[in-house]
Amino acid sequence: MRKIIAGMNMTLDGVCDHTKGIADEELHQHYTDLLRNADAILYGRITYHLMEYWRPFVANPSGEKAMDEFAVVMDAIPKIVFSRTLNDVDWKSARVARGGLEEEVRALTQQDGGDILVGSRSLIVQMLKLGLIDEFQLTIHPVIAGEGLAMFENLNDWTMLKLMKTKTFDSGNVTLYYEPVKK
Repeated sequence: MRKIIAGMNMTLDGVCDHTKGIADEELHQHYTDLLRNADAILYGRITYHLMEYWRPFVANPSGEKAMDEFAVVMDAIPKIVFSRTLNDVDWKSARVARGGLEEEVRALTQQDGGDILVGSRSLIVQMLKLGLIDEFQLTIHPVIAGEGLAMFENLNDWTMLKLMKTKTFDSGNVTLYYEPVKK
């Protein structure tokens, strides 16, 4: 069965905001490797539109090796977008999910293939509630944002996680690898 990995960047105070972290070459390489080892990534509409930022770098590289490699891998990985308002997407490697989140994810896990990444905060929260996440890879940036969108809001159930390993970056970022403890 395919593993569902929730990957997210957040500040020390739990804020998910791509403008608040330290997105250096080492972090881009980390996420490039993560994408290379997966067969699909799930996004909500807002994060999908945010990730479209990388599309132009495939045809017109920035000259920064880590960013350009990330853009190529991001362009290639199949993307499944969950949205109530989008009917279609024009990125060749993307499609809009036709079924509900639980139905679509359960069907994906039954297919052959590699890991499935979840890259949207809203999907991570919904999938956590449904018990669909096999692993968390949370990259904590050494920043206190003070305000912003909290990673784990609107959760009512207590969830225990088991720390599997850590990865420390020169920037002070730390990726924590957790597995949910089954109840």
